Amino acid sequence: MTPIDGLLPPLGPEQEACRDAEALAVTALLNCLIREVATHLDPRTLLLPATGHVLRVGGERFPTGPALRTPDGWCPLSLDDLIALAAAELRAGTGVANDTLPAEIVHSRDVMATLLATRRTAVPPADPYLRSEQALVAGHRYHPAPKARGGAGPEAWLPYSPEAHASFALPLFGVPAAKLVEEGDASALDRLGPPPGDGLVLLPAHPWQVELLGGLRLRQVGVTAVRASPTSSIRTVYLPDQDLFCKFSLDVRITNDVRRLWRHDLRRLTEIAELLGRAFDDLPDHVARPAVLRDRGYRSAELVLDGGESLAVIVRDGLREHLRPGLTALLAAGISEGFPGNPLDGLGEEQALAWWERYLDHVVPPVLHAYLRHGVVLECHLQNVLIGVDEHGTPAQAIFRDHEGVKLVAERHPRLHGAHVVSGSYGWERLVYCLLTNNLCEIAGALAARHPGLRSELWVRARATFAACGKDHDDPEELGALLAATHIPAKANLLLRWLDAGGGDMRCVPIPNPLRLFMP
Repeated sequence: MTPIDGLLPPLGPEQEACRDAEALAVTALLNCLIREVATHLDPRTLLLPATGHVLRVGGERFPTGPALRTPDGWCPLSLDDLIALAAAELRAGTGVANDTLPAEIVHSRDVMATLLATRRTAVPPADPYLRSEQALVAGHRYHPAPKARGGAGPEAWLPYSPEAHASFALPLFGVPAAKLVEEGDASALDRLGPPPGDGLVLLPAHPWQVELLGGLRLRQVGVTAVRASPTSSIRTVYLPDQDLFCKFSLDVRITNDVRRLWRHDLRRLTEIAELLGRAFDDLPDHVARPAVLRDRGYRSAELVLDGGESLAVIVRDGLREHLRPGLTALLAAGISEGFPGNPLDGLGEEQALAWWERYLDHVVPPVLHAYLRHGVVLECHLQNVLIGVDEHGTPAQAIFRDHEGVKLVAERHPRLHGAHVVSGSYGWERLVYCLLTNNLCEIAGALAARHPGLRSELWVRARATFAACGKDHDDPEELGALLAATHIPAKANLLLRWLDAGGGDMRCVPIPNPLRLFMP
């Protein structure tokens, strides 16, 4: 049974772990504590070193059922109990107090509860691509408050939530020339409605952002005739009829950042697009060429000297001009998280290994090539990678997106400046985190959840793919060090959030390197 023939296979194992909001919130916080804070006394027992508390956890891929060791035995912990223990540990370990994060965790749990309840009656989209984008009820599995949405109630965010299978019209405004802010090619926006007349330029906006901003000194000239579907990022929408993505500013903190389109990021979109346009031109002949959804440009209106940030919208390529004929695009994060139509469901062991090898072949070599040959660091985490699958659900194309997160290695781009130009060591750490820790570890985890006996072989084959890439690039020092390393970097989202770090800050902790851990 294929994922796109209209007959949906049984739900995968992830769905069994996605029934209860309290359990999802506990899993997220446990993941953070296990990765960033705790010391393992044995595979099931954890020491919180600053406070001396000892926890026992259950579960495999998604830890659950925490209990605290007490003089009277093991005491089960509720989410509130676990939050209190985590806060005490972090205060003791960092010397910093944070009164905001505990409330964010509870809010995230409440958001997930609403989303789960809504999904029981909401009609999922027929398009498997949109189903994969709208599958992330649990959000980032290694963030303490993965679904926090600014503390607002459901009336604010539920109408725009991808996880609730929402769709909505976009309000359209007419912008006078004196207030227009535009760079690159944003002409696709002109097709979203009739010409506004009076010398005005058409500007779509996210309806939630319009509500957040209050009264706008712009003339609303209508709404889009077609409905927009939110993708995994609530602020990025897809308009299938126009085959167009629009990424908006949204003044809401989601995970580690307020999701505003900052001026310094907007200004470099064209520069990044040009570099990405060349990054795969000299791929080795045996490497399949990926596609890139270009961020063509942006348009906005200046509001009270904000540089156009508040109402900025990025114009991103649609799928159809990049997706090879006969393929269906699926979000990698959706494949990891599970959704009706997931191509991993129903695979036998040999089929699963073949699927994994094809995934590796399409994702790993071009990402490493862009870095090693061109000094371009793709932010290739699960939400920025789409996979084109054939009629059997087999990976046949990789598609990358989101210029905003791309970094450039300073040594390779000496004439460029800005926060996106980074040292080689920082760029490599970020690339390894995005590609290996965030992406491959979670896809391998989803496969191993279905076929536990394959866990070691999955990483043997991944190691072979990385080693082959090294030979294509004269065995670079970075890749050799990665294959020999006992540990790899993982982003410390709990510590970053506790310390109220900036949304773009990167702080990592070491986790075991599966490329070495499972060496034959």
